[in-house]
Amino acid sequence: MKKSYSKSQLAELADVSYSTFYRYLKSRRDILSKLGCTLKSKIIRGKALDYVCNDYGITLPEENEIPQKHEKFR
Repeated sequence: MKKSYSKSQLAELADVSYSTFYRYLKSRRDILSKLGCTLKSKIIRGKALDYVCNDYGITLPEENEIPQKHEKFR
C-alpha cells in the first residue's frame, strides 16, 4: 500500500469526479486540518489518508496493483 495519494487518485479510486471529492474534503475541513492536511494540499498521506479512506469507504489497492508509469515518464 502506498503511503500517499493525490486527491485526483483518491477521487478515481472512490469512483467519483474530482469536484465531488473536493466537496467532500471541504465538508471535513476542520478534521483534516487537525490531521495535518489542508484543502490546498495536493497529496494526502498518513493519518489524513487513513481517515479519508475509512470515512469515504475507499479501498486502497496493494502496491503491485498500482499501474506503473512508462519509463519515459518516470
